[in-house]
Amino acid sequence: MAVQPEQFAGYEELCRKIEAGTAAGRYIVAIDGRCGAGKSTLAQKLARDLGGRVVCADDFFLRPEQRTPERLAEPGGNLDRERMKSEVIDRLSADALSYTPFDCGVMDFGSPVELPPARLTIVEGAYSLHPYFGKYYDLAVFVTADLETRLARIGARPGHNNVEMFRKRWIPMEERYLSACEVEARSNLVIDTTK
Repeated sequence: MAVQPEQFAGYEELCRKIEAGTAAGRYIVAIDGRCGAGKSTLAQKLARDLGGRVVCADDFFLRPEQRTPERLAEPGGNLDRERMKSEVIDRLSADALSYTPFDCGVMDFGSPVELPPARLTIVEGAYSLHPYFGKYYDLAVFVTADLETRLARIGARPGHNNVEMFRKRWIPMEERYLSACEVEARSNLVIDTTK
Protein backbone atom coordinates (compact mmCIF):
# COMPACT_ATOMS: atom_id res chain seq x y z
CA MET A 1 0.00 0.00 0.00
CA ALA A 2 2.78 2.42 -0.93
CA VAL A 3 1.76 6.05 -1.28
CA GLN A 4 2.77 7.67 -4.58
CA PRO A 5 2.62 11.47 -4.13
CA GLU A 6 2.99 12.20 -7.84
CA GLN A 7 -0.37 10.45 -8.33
CA PHE A 8 -2.18 12.70 -5.84
CA ALA A 9 -4.66 15.13 -7.34
CA GLY A 10 -3.07 18.48 -6.67
CA TYR A 11 0.59 17.33 -6.64
CA GLU A 12 1.50 19.17 -9.85
CA GLU A 13 -0.26 22.34 -8.67
CA LEU A 14 1.63 22.11 -5.39
CA CYS A 15 4.96 21.75 -7.21
CA ARG A 16 4.19 24.80 -9.38
CA LYS A 17 3.36 26.92 -6.32
CA ILE A 18 6.55 25.87 -4.57
CA GLU A 19 8.72 26.45 -7.65
CA ALA A 20 7.26 29.95 -8.03
CA GLY A 21 7.90 30.62 -4.35
CA THR A 22 11.49 29.39 -4.33
CA ALA A 23 12.24 31.38 -7.48
CA ALA A 24 11.57 34.50 -5.41
CA GLY A 25 13.75 33.38 -2.47
CA ARG A 26 13.37 31.24 0.61
CA TYR A 27 10.05 29.44 0.85
CA ILE A 28 8.49 27.54 3.74
CA VAL A 29 5.80 24.90 3.29
CA ALA A 30 3.90 23.46 6.26
CA ILE A 31 2.23 20.09 5.70
CA ASP A 32 -0.31 18.98 8.30
CA GLY A 33 -3.18 16.52 8.18
CA ARG A 34 -4.37 13.14 9.30
CA CYS A 35 -2.09 10.26 10.33
CA GLY A 36 -1.59 7.77 7.53
CA ALA A 37 -2.66 10.27 4.87
CA GLY A 38 0.85 10.61 3.41
CA LYS A 39 2.27 13.81 4.94
CA SER A 40 5.80 12.46 5.46
CA THR A 41 5.88 10.71 2.10
CA LEU A 42 4.71 13.88 0.35
CA ALA A 43 7.30 16.01 2.15
CA GLN A 44 10.18 13.68 1.27
CA LYS A 45 9.06 13.48 -2.38
CA LEU A 46 8.83 17.27 -2.65
CA ALA A 47 12.26 17.67 -1.06
CA ARG A 48 13.77 15.18 -3.54
CA ASP A 49 11.99 16.62 -6.59
CA LEU A 50 12.43 20.31 -5.79
CA GLY A 51 15.53 20.36 -3.61
CA GLY A 52 14.70 21.15 -0.02
CA ARG A 53 15.07 20.22 3.60
CA VAL A 54 12.45 18.59 5.82
CA VAL A 55 11.71 19.14 9.50
CA CYS A 56 9.57 16.34 10.99
CA ALA A 57 7.13 17.38 13.71
CA ASP A 58 7.24 13.76 14.91
CA ASP A 59 10.68 14.63 16.32
CA PHE A 60 8.97 16.92 18.83
CA PHE A 61 6.48 14.68 20.59
CA LEU A 62 6.34 15.10 24.35
CA ARG A 63 8.79 13.37 26.64
CA PRO A 64 7.15 11.04 29.21
CA GLU A 65 7.43 13.54 32.07
CA GLN A 66 5.61 16.16 29.95
CA ARG A 67 2.62 13.90 29.23
CA THR A 68 0.33 15.14 31.95
CA PRO A 69 -3.45 14.72 31.68
CA GLU A 70 -3.80 18.51 31.47
CA ARG A 71 -1.30 18.81 28.61
CA LEU A 72 -2.75 15.88 26.67
CA ALA A 73 -6.25 17.39 27.04
CA GLU A 74 -5.16 20.46 25.03
CA PRO A 75 -5.80 20.38 21.27
CA GLY A 76 -2.39 19.51 19.85
CA GLY A 77 -1.05 19.00 23.36
CA ASN A 78 0.93 15.89 22.39
CA LEU A 79 3.57 18.04 20.67
CA ASP A 80 6.38 19.83 22.50
CA ARG A 81 5.37 23.09 20.83
CA GLU A 82 7.68 25.19 22.96
CA ARG A 83 10.79 23.21 21.99
CA MET A 84 9.79 23.00 18.31
CA LYS A 85 9.23 26.76 18.23
CA SER A 86 12.54 27.64 19.87
CA GLU A 87 14.67 25.04 18.04
CA VAL A 88 13.07 25.27 14.58
CA ILE A 89 10.24 27.74 13.92
CA ASP A 90 12.04 30.77 15.36
CA ARG A 91 15.20 29.86 13.41
CA LEU A 92 13.79 29.11 9.95
CA SER A 93 15.48 32.18 8.49
CA ALA A 94 18.91 30.78 9.42
CA ASP A 95 20.99 29.23 6.66
CA ALA A 96 21.61 25.97 8.50
CA LEU A 97 19.29 24.38 11.03
CA SER A 98 19.97 21.82 13.72
CA TYR A 99 17.75 20.33 16.38
CA THR A 100 17.67 17.33 18.67
CA PRO A 101 14.83 14.90 17.92
CA PHE A 102 12.94 13.01 20.59
CA ASP A 103 12.73 9.33 19.64
CA CYS A 104 9.46 7.79 20.88
CA GLY A 105 10.84 4.33 20.13
CA VAL A 106 13.49 4.60 22.86
CA MET A 107 11.83 7.44 24.82
CA ASP A 108 14.98 9.56 24.72
CA PHE A 109 16.67 12.19 22.61
CA GLY A 110 18.44 10.99 19.49
CA SER A 111 21.44 12.35 17.64
CA PRO A 112 21.17 15.96 16.46
CA VAL A 113 19.63 16.53 13.04
CA GLU A 114 21.71 18.88 10.88
CA LEU A 115 19.88 20.48 7.94
CA PRO A 116 21.94 22.32 5.33
CA PRO A 117 20.92 25.66 3.84
CA ALA A 118 18.09 25.42 1.30
CA ARG A 119 15.67 27.75 -0.44
CA LEU A 120 12.85 25.31 0.36
CA THR A 121 12.06 24.21 3.90
CA ILE A 122 9.20 21.79 4.53
CA VAL A 123 7.84 21.43 8.05
CA GLU A 124 5.70 18.32 8.07
CA GLY A 125 3.65 16.33 10.49
CA ALA A 126 0.65 16.42 12.75
CA TYR A 127 0.38 19.71 14.64
CA SER A 128 2.76 21.59 12.30
CA LEU A 129 0.02 24.17 11.65
CA HIS A 130 -0.76 24.68 15.34
CA PRO A 131 -1.78 28.33 15.95
CA TYR A 132 0.87 28.52 18.71
CA PHE A 133 3.51 28.82 15.97
CA GLY A 134 1.84 31.75 14.21
CA LYS A 135 1.99 32.04 10.42
CA TYR A 136 5.63 31.05 9.90
CA TYR A 137 4.95 29.42 6.51
CA ASP A 138 4.36 30.69 2.98
CA LEU A 139 2.10 27.78 2.00
CA ALA A 140 -0.06 25.53 4.20
CA VAL A 141 -1.01 22.09 2.87
CA PHE A 142 -3.58 19.77 4.45
CA VAL A 143 -3.31 16.06 3.60
CA THR A 144 -6.23 13.71 4.22
CA ALA A 145 -7.63 10.31 3.27
CA ASP A 146 -10.56 8.22 4.41
CA LEU A 147 -10.20 6.31 7.69
CA GLU A 148 -10.07 2.85 6.08
CA THR A 149 -7.19 3.87 3.79
CA ARG A 150 -5.28 5.51 6.64
CA LEU A 151 -5.65 2.54 8.99
CA ALA A 152 -4.44 0.16 6.26
CA ARG A 153 -1.37 2.35 5.69
CA ILE A 154 -0.65 2.59 9.42
CA GLY A 155 -0.89 -1.20 9.72
CA ALA A 156 1.55 -1.63 6.83
CA ARG A 157 4.24 0.57 8.42
CA PRO A 158 7.29 -1.34 9.66
CA GLY A 159 7.05 -1.72 13.43
CA HIS A 160 3.48 -0.37 13.60
CA ASN A 161 1.30 -3.35 14.32
CA ASN A 162 -0.92 -1.63 16.87
CA VAL A 163 -3.58 -0.09 14.66
CA GLU A 164 -6.02 -0.16 17.58
CA MET A 165 -3.83 2.24 19.57
CA PHE A 166 -4.06 4.68 16.66
CA ARG A 167 -7.81 4.17 16.38
CA LYS A 168 -8.49 4.60 20.10
CA ARG A 169 -5.85 7.11 21.19
CA TRP A 170 -3.87 9.01 18.56
CA ILE A 171 -6.60 9.55 15.94
CA PRO A 172 -9.11 11.02 18.43
CA MET A 173 -6.41 13.38 19.80
CA GLU A 174 -5.50 14.41 16.27
CA GLU A 175 -9.13 14.92 15.22
CA ARG A 176 -9.75 17.10 18.29
CA TYR A 177 -6.81 19.30 17.26
CA LEU A 178 -7.84 19.45 13.59
CA SER A 179 -11.35 20.53 14.57
CA ALA A 180 -10.48 22.96 17.37
CA CYS A 181 -7.73 24.67 15.37
CA GLU A 182 -9.63 24.58 12.02
CA VAL A 183 -6.51 23.27 10.30
CA GLU A 184 -8.12 22.27 7.00
CA ALA A 185 -9.94 25.60 6.67
CA ARG A 186 -6.70 27.53 7.31
CA SER A 187 -4.78 25.60 4.65
CA ASN A 188 -4.07 26.94 1.17
CA LEU A 189 -4.29 23.54 -0.49
CA VAL A 190 -6.04 20.29 0.46
CA ILE A 191 -4.78 16.99 -0.96
CA ASP A 192 -6.92 13.86 -0.56
CA THR A 193 -4.85 10.69 -0.97
CA THR A 194 -7.73 8.20 -0.73
CA LYS A 195 -7.37 5.56 -3.43
